[in-house]
Amino acid sequence: MATFVDHVTLHLRAGNGGNGCVSVKREKFKPLAGPDGGNGGGGGDLVLVADPSTTTLLGYHRSPHRSSDNGGPGMGDHRNGHNGDMRELMVPIGTVVKDVEGNQLLDMNEPGLRLIVAPGGQGGLGNAALASTKRKAPGFALLGTLGWEGDVYLELKTVADVALVGYPSAGKSSLIAAMSAARPKIADYPFTTLHPNLGVVESGESRYTIADVPGLIEGASEGKGLGLEFLRHVERCTALLHVLDCATLEPGRDPISDLDVILGELDAYPVPEGQKPLLQRSQLIALNKIDVPEGRELASFVKADLEARGYRVFEISSVTHEGLKQLNYALAEVVEQGRAEAAAAEAKKPRIIIRPKAVDEGGFVIKVEGGTFGNIYRILGTKPERWIQQTDFTNDEAVGFLADRLAKLGIENALYKSGAVAGSTVIIGPGHGVVFDWEPTLTSTAELITAPRGTDSRLDEPKRRTSNERREEYFGRMDAKSSARAELIREREAGMWQTGEEEYNEDVRLADVELTTDGAVASADTSSADEAAIEAEAEVDSSNDVDRDTAEEDQK
Repeated sequence: MATFVDHVTLHLRAGNGGNGCVSVKREKFKPLAGPDGGNGGGGGDLVLVADPSTTTLLGYHRSPHRSSDNGGPGMGDHRNGHNGDMRELMVPIGTVVKDVEGNQLLDMNEPGLRLIVAPGGQGGLGNAALASTKRKAPGFALLGTLGWEGDVYLELKTVADVALVGYPSAGKSSLIAAMSAARPKIADYPFTTLHPNLGVVESGESRYTIADVPGLIEGASEGKGLGLEFLRHVERCTALLHVLDCATLEPGRDPISDLDVILGELDAYPVPEGQKPLLQRSQLIALNKIDVPEGRELASFVKADLEARGYRVFEISSVTHEGLKQLNYALAEVVEQGRAEAAAAEAKKPRIIIRPKAVDEGGFVIKVEGGTFGNIYRILGTKPERWIQQTDFTNDEAVGFLADRLAKLGIENALYKSGAVAGSTVIIGPGHGVVFDWEPTLTSTAELITAPRGTDSRLDEPKRRTSNERREEYFGRMDAKSSARAELIREREAGMWQTGEEEYNEDVRLADVELTTDGAVASADTSSADEAAIEAEAEVDSSNDVDRDTAEEDQK
């Protein structure tokens, strides 16, 4: 059963933001007193905290899925939704946080360091917050955005002052147990130590920590054995203590050859940028197991050769504690020197300056992607993607509000410059995103106005006429009227047309002529008409008599 875990993958999901509320205040005698919809609450964040009391990532190994609470929705009467509770995740000091692509996000090497690894979603605004002088009573609200969801990789690198390096079964665990209160597992077989062990050592007024890490073999820098597990924890140590076994029974091994193999693996391991290479750090050598007669003899034999290379060599025994006091003082001296150098380097660090974003920075990019039916224009940016999540596409007013926001951001002008035309396919967001056909507004067609270079007809002010110009224009109109009147008079005199009065007089004259010539015909027609009337009346009377006689016979 595992008791120590130094790397784990976390599956995180932050809380979603609450939706805004659409509400109108209604009271007695005030049926429509204005919008009063509250805002939605923000989702809870997931925060990593460097905790000195935490020593392993075992808890996250057993339960890697972590989430936080969602924000509450807004309500009427200006009541805002509650915010989701923030959740803190305690990690050991020295934990390196990486994304799924392996990029380092933060090295949590100081106690109390905090990192919002998964921010919660933003709550949506209610219609009361969206009201303005131009929009008195909004009939829509903004939706809450989704919280961050994804994976992060945690890698623990032990923070210690001195690292014990050496072959398996060289006596590193026995040495840390003899110098500190640590009680690691000790056995007579290789790779007994499967995870680092830390021990605190006091030397006079100085106190430092030593780390017992898994054993090292040839090819460890390439991943053989537990090499990578070992080298990861050596990165942060100030000094290295080579523990060489002087009583090994394996053929072909001796302290000199073991040291050469260890140095080769340390040189082949790449350290992160900004850190000192492993071989450039302070190094000491401890010839262990001199309590064995053969080991003491071998240690005395190789000590001169190692000192000739420039190393400080100590003959020790973890069983009898021989030579540990001198080794303790030497390690304390090296650690104090390293701390002084680190403090000087800390003082020389460049000052961190956080610069705000430029005012004219658009905050979005447009990528042109080829498609089967033409180019596809994809818009990527924090603001457009967040606005899409906040929009309720079932509400026409909310969609219009989104169009106004996108236009003010300058997206339409950028689409035109990218080659988009009316009807082009536009996608906002990665992946499938939100797809729509682009219909440009009037504000985005300024480039289509034809005008001389360097001029804009929309900026031309109306020119005011002078008195002379108005007088000339008036006289010109009067002259044109006089000319037209004279032409009409000439045409009338030539008989080409007549006025209304002249036409009326001509019609009356023609009527009088017709009456004088047709008088006799009219009188004759009158006498004949009288005779015809008398004959018709007689015929009616006779028909009435016949009808009366017929009715009397029927009655009889």
